[in-house]
Amino acid sequence: MRYLITGHTGFKGAWLAAMLKAQGHDVVGISLPALDRSLYKEASLSDFFSKEHFVDIRNRSELREAISDVDAEVAFHLAAQPLVRESYKTPIETYETNVLGTLNFLDGIRETNIQAAVVITTDKVYKNKNLLRGYIESDELGGHDPYSSSKAAADIATQSWVASFDKKNVSIARAGNVIGGGDWAADRLIPDLVNAFASGKPANIRYPNSIRPWQHVADCLAGYLALSNAMLKTGVIGEWNFGPAIDTDTKVSKVADLSSVAWGENASWKLDTDPQLHEAGYLLLDSSKARQELNWQDKLDFEETIKWTIDFYKASMNGQSARSLLEQQIEAFSRL
Repeated sequence: MRYLITGHTGFKGAWLAAMLKAQGHDVVGISLPALDRSLYKEASLSDFFSKEHFVDIRNRSELREAISDVDAEVAFHLAAQPLVRESYKTPIETYETNVLGTLNFLDGIRETNIQAAVVITTDKVYKNKNLLRGYIESDELGGHDPYSSSKAAADIATQSWVASFDKKNVSIARAGNVIGGGDWAADRLIPDLVNAFASGKPANIRYPNSIRPWQHVADCLAGYLALSNAMLKTGVIGEWNFGPAIDTDTKVSKVADLSSVAWGENASWKLDTDPQLHEAGYLLLDSSKARQELNWQDKLDFEETIKWTIDFYKASMNGQSARSLLEQQIEAFSRL
């Protein structure tokens, strides 16, 4: 089986490619070139892909040609502008990438042999009402910031596309706050913590009381794979949440505390007192549908998720091969 990953040079794309290769699949990728500091480059993952195209998903003709050339049977659309704070700086580019890029992808797969396509949006597509319950798939969509609203728009556009055209083998996956070794994106909690710890300085934390559905990347991607497998076997489609068990004790401050302990060496954090852009206070996902209908369960609990993540970073920064760490954690995950 040949799997296409758009955004394959990104953090989740790199992990997904490694998991698929470990399962013996053929993997192809379409993405922008990798950033200099990325898991794709640190783990030298280019040899995981039998074909790669480096194109901008906003370019419809180039993306269509690339999709046609790779001739995949399953596709995961991960390519996106994925950062909230970046979306305030580049709102137009964020909408172009996340909305038009998704429509270009959907248009590109219409005349192909792709049997199952999963469009990845986010937990932030839900209109956030600071509810202390998990959002379910039928809840109202919305978005305060350009990132969240652009992903909500992409989600709605995908649902409309499936309803309007013959290509019905498309589902939507909405994941929580996904963490794991090898993510170096700017303005994300774990990379910010790790960079501060490695420099011997306290990490600056913006919203210590915010609650998020923290989930290890391997658990999240196992959910995507469970969905694509079900689509191939039974033809099921729709919208699906993938997040950890609902827990209101998963504050940013607790992530920072556990990360500090896992790192050791007197690692610490402090409150960032600078004025901050808007971010939702509470965000939790109800993934009952995926658990019941796809028989998917997350394997790592909150504390294990943090430890696995920090252990990866610390070992990598101490000189251990990122490639071997990635493969070791995937092998360990498969045994759980």
